[in-house]
Amino acid sequence: MVTASMRAQTAARWVLVSIVTVHGLIHLMGVAKGFGWAQVGRLTEPIGVAGATAWLLAAAAVLVAAGMLATRARGWWLAAAVAATVSQVVILSSWTDAKAGTAVNLIMLLSAGYGYAAYGPGSFDAEYRRRMRAAQAGQPPDAGVVTESDLWRLPGPVADWVRRCGGVGRAPVADFRAAIHGRIRSGPDKPWMPFTGEQFNRYGPDPVRLFHIRASMSGLPVDVLHVLAGGSATMRVKVCSLLPIIDAAGPEMDRGETVTLFNDLCVLAPAALAGAPATWQLLDEHHVRGTFTHARHTVSAVLVFDDDHDLVDFVSDDRLRATPDGRGFTRQRWSTPIRARRGFGPRTAGADGEGHWHAPEPEGEFAYLEYHLDRITYNTASATSSASRPDVSARPALRERST
Repeated sequence: MVTASMRAQTAARWVLVSIVTVHGLIHLMGVAKGFGWAQVGRLTEPIGVAGATAWLLAAAAVLVAAGMLATRARGWWLAAAVAATVSQVVILSSWTDAKAGTAVNLIMLLSAGYGYAAYGPGSFDAEYRRRMRAAQAGQPPDAGVVTESDLWRLPGPVADWVRRCGGVGRAPVADFRAAIHGRIRSGPDKPWMPFTGEQFNRYGPDPVRLFHIRASMSGLPVDVLHVLAGGSATMRVKVCSLLPIIDAAGPEMDRGETVTLFNDLCVLAPAALAGAPATWQLLDEHHVRGTFTHARHTVSAVLVFDDDHDLVDFVSDDRLRATPDGRGFTRQRWSTPIRARRGFGPRTAGADGEGHWHAPEPEGEFAYLEYHLDRITYNTASATSSASRPDVSARPALRERST
C-alpha cells in the first residue's frame, strides 16, 4: 500500500539526492582547473595542486553522501555532515566563485541534523535495536520441537490453528522479528496516516515486545516506540524525531500492552501458544475464550475461528484506548479481524488485517488500523548463530488463504 504521502517523501528524497549529486560534480570544476586539465572560465581565483586535491576530496565526500542517501545506507547523516563541512571549507577558499554552493551545504547539514535525530545513538531507532540485541542475547537455547502431545491442553480450534500454521514438528517460537506497513488514524473522522514499522517479540518467562513505527502526519515524519519489558510498558511519540508529544506509561499502559502481547501470540506466532501462560475455555466450534497472564495482569479475549479453524478475529474487552495526548486511557472493546493468512517459509501467520475500536456512539465501531505483514523471521537469536535453521524466512511463500 503506497500512499500519496509515501510517494511524496520518496520524491523529496530523490530531489535531495539529485541536488547533492550535482553539487558534488560541480566540485570537479575546481579539480580540473587546479590540475590544469581544463580552463574553467567561471572560476577566476587561482587554484593550485593542493587546492585541486582538496576540491577532489570534497567532491568524493559529497558524492559518497549522495550515494548513501540514495540507498538509505546506515550512517548517511554522518556522511552528509562530513561532506557538507569539507565542501564548505573548499568553498571558503574560493568564496567569490563558489559561495552559491553554501546553500546546498546548509541543506545537507539540516538533513544530517534530522538524520542524527532519527537514526543517531539517541534516537528511537537506535534504542529499538539496542533493546532487540539485548533481548536476543538473553534467549535460552532451543528446547526440542513442538509435538502433538504439547497440544493436549489446547481446545480443538486452537490446536488446529497451531497445526495449520506449521507449529508442530518444528522448534518452539522463542521470538520473531517482523516488518510491517499500513495506515493508522485516531478516530473515524480523522485522516489516515501511512506508516512503516519493525517489531520484535520475545517469549518465555520474561517476554519483551518492541515496536518502532515511522508514520507521516500532515506531511511531517512521526516516530513511535512501544516498549514492553520487565512487566512494564511505555509508548513514546516524537514529531520529526525531535519534539516529544506523547510519553505514556503506567498500569493502564501495562495492561493494554499485555492484551497486545496475547494478540501477537495468536496472530503472528501461534506456534508459541502451546507453551503460553494461558488458560482456555471452549465456547463452541468457532469461539474459544483465552485468559492470558503476564506480570501483574491477567487479560482475556475471545478467539473467533472459521470452519477450517483458521483464526479470523480476536476480540477483547481488556484493552484500553489512549486519549489523544496519551495521558489517559478508557477501556473499550478491541478486535483485530484477519483478512488474509500467508506462508512465511514453513510457517503461516496473519498477514493482512485491521484493528477496530468498538466505541460508544457517535463514533461506533471503526477501523483505526490497517496492516500488512511484509516479512517475519522466527527464532532470530538461534538464526544468528545457525544460518541453516529451517524456520527462518526473509520473504513470504506464494501460497495464501483469504477469508
